Order: sequence, then structure tokens, then C-alpha cells
Amino acid sequence: MPKKASELSAVDIRRLTEPGFHAVGGVAGLLMQVTKTGAKTWVLRARIGNRRRDMGLGGFPDVTLAQAREKAREAREQISQGTDPVESRKLARAALVAEREKIITFEQAVEKFLVLKTGEFKNRKHAAQWSTTLETYANPIIGTLPVDRIEVAHVVEVLTRNDLWNEKTETATRVRGRIEAVLAWAIVSGFRSDPNPAQWRGRLDAILPKPGKVKSVQHFKALPVGGMHQFMTDLRKRDGIAARALEFAILTAARSGEVRGARWSEVDLEASTWTVPAERMKANRVHVVPLNDDAIILLKALPTFEGTDLLFPSTRLTQLSDMALTAVLRRMGVDATVHGFRSTFRDWCSEFTNYPHEIAEMALAHSIPSAVERAYRRGDLLTKRRLLMRDWEKFLTRRIESQGSLVAIRESRA
Repeated sequence: MPKKASELSAVDIRRLTEPGFHAVGGVAGLLMQVTKTGAKTWVLRARIGNRRRDMGLGGFPDVTLAQAREKAREAREQISQGTDPVESRKLARAALVAEREKIITFEQAVEKFLVLKTGEFKNRKHAAQWSTTLETYANPIIGTLPVDRIEVAHVVEVLTRNDLWNEKTETATRVRGRIEAVLAWAIVSGFRSDPNPAQWRGRLDAILPKPGKVKSVQHFKALPVGGMHQFMTDLRKRDGIAARALEFAILTAARSGEVRGARWSEVDLEASTWTVPAERMKANRVHVVPLNDDAIILLKALPTFEGTDLLFPSTRLTQLSDMALTAVLRRMGVDATVHGFRSTFRDWCSEFTNYPHEIAEMALAHSIPSAVERAYRRGDLLTKRRLLMRDWEKFLTRRIESQGSLVAIRESRA
């Protein structure tokens, strides 16, 4: 047992100036440490097991004499019960640090999420859209909030501010889905334990009206099926790479981006196929397009250019812009969109043919049941789709007699 010291008063404590340790009494082992600079701190010296430990109790005068004695008594009680107060404090401090490390804001969560998920985005533009929409709509409201404190009310505020849900429904639904994805990552990563407040079913659907009920869906403008004959006649009289790219898109029922990024290395003229790699497909799966006769004729008439593998390069031998094909339609005075021709194709399939639903959906590279996809991989749907695309070609070329010439944008050096 430490030698029992006489109890010092608060006045005595203030008068201590000699550097070193001074017993203050009241609790065995309670000391006042005075440094050379005159600073004073409380120390409890005690034997814990076989070791003598010095335990800091705080500085004077922030911790008064009475408070120091109370802390010393509590520490002595812990020691008597077999607990090391020094180690307990270290563990508590470590737990606090660990808990603080688990706290991240929504903005920080978005940054971490995007770094990890960048590989899933098709291109930089897609990743930038994610970041921009969340910065614009979510961050002003929940950006600085820790992810574990975001509630349904916060998400609703994001989606309804400036009447976003009603005025820009499509944008609002994307924002909601992106918030849900970020918070789902936060839950799995241990930064949040509560259910996802951005989840639609069972949560937000009880508060917000369904997107389809808020605003009618805006479809891409499309030409009626009956107008395709004359349109193709007029289109084939047009010269230029963009006109041929549009014609090829219609003949293959492909998306604009797929056509503008098409490369000679993807085309097998002998097999009459165009294989679009997964990274350029919306569904992120390889898509084999059967080429009908007119598509083959169009490709064989195209010039090739040294320095690019693109089927339809711009004058700089880079990919055509997303407005190049639209510009062709505008010059022709046609009130339709490039994507709308896929809708026209789908209408033709439904109204003028007896091909099964899944054949038309596969031709458009839409997602279909896995059983049908397995059949496609065996080749039977490719054969049926080839017949479908040949019938589409016949429908488009009926009564079409003339075809415009293609003016090379640069002399081929190949």
C-alpha cells in the first residue's frame, strides 16, 4: 500500500511550484505532477497486477481537487474489481476512433461509390451524369449529412424541391435510383445499418405518386410504318456519310450510338453479320446483327480510310457526333428522331408480320428471358432474326428504284 499522505487543500495545490510529483492525500496514490514550466496535472499511481501504472486524470485547474479525488476513487474501485482502468480507457478510445471512421457524409459516399463502380459505366459521359445529377439535386440537401442519418423525409425533400418529381419526372426517378444505389453501398460497407430510405417499393411509393401517373411517357417521335417507303426513297438520294449511317441504322434496327461506333473489325461480310461488343451495347452483352442484302450492299459501297476502323467516320476520322444523323432528318424536313425508327420497326413487326414477340425483341437487343437467350446462343434465333431482317429489307425497298451516290469525305489511301 502506498504511504498515506496528509490531505492538501485547493489552496495548497495552487501553491505547489517545485517540479516533480507531490502526494495530495485523500486517495492513496493520488499525485500532483508539476512540470518545469509550471504546468500541473493529476496522476494516480497504482499497482495493477504485477505492474505499477501511472494514470493521468487531467490537468489542473480544469480538473479540480475534488474531481481528481473522485476520479481516483473510481479508478481504485475498478482495480479492486480486477479491471485495468488504463487499458479500459485505451479500448474505449479505440472504439470511439473506429466509430468515427465509420461516419462518412453522403458526398463522401458518392465519391467512394463512383471510384469502385467506374468500371461498370459504359463511358466517362455516363459516370459524369451520375456525379452531376447527385451534385445538382441531392448534395444541396443531404450532401453533408452522415449516411446513417439520412431518412425518408430527406430523400422526399430532394425529389420534391422545386417540384422536381412533377416537372422533371424522368430526372427525378434517376436521382432517386442513384441515391438508393449509393446508400445500398453504404449499408453493405458498414456505414449505415438502417433500411434504405430511397427504396421505392414499400417506402417512397407510399408517399410519392407513381412516375407513370405524374406525367405521360414521352416517346421518341417516329414515322408511321406506311411512310417508310417514301422516306427510304428520299434518304437514298442523299449523299454523305451521315445519310448512309442513318440508312444502315434503319436497315439493322440498331441504336444511333451502336452505328456511329461501328467498326470494320466487327463486320463479317461473308457471314453477313455485324457483332457489336458488349461495351457498346445498352444491355452490356455482345449482340450479333444479321445483315440483310441491302446492308451488305451499302457496306461494300463505303470507302475506307487509312487511320480509322470506323464504318462511318467524320471528316476528322473520328466518330460522328450524336447530332449528325439528326441533322440529316432536319435537312429532309422529317419530324422524327433517329431512335424513333426502332419504334417504327417494332410496329411493323407487330402489325405486318407473324414473327414471335421474342424474335422482334432480340432484333432490337432488348432484354429477354434467359431461356430464349440460351436458344439465341445456340443460333436458332439468329437464323430466325435473319429472316425477319430480310423481310424488313423487302418492305423498305418496295417501290424504291433510285439510290444516291456516296461522296467520299477524304480520298482513301488504303
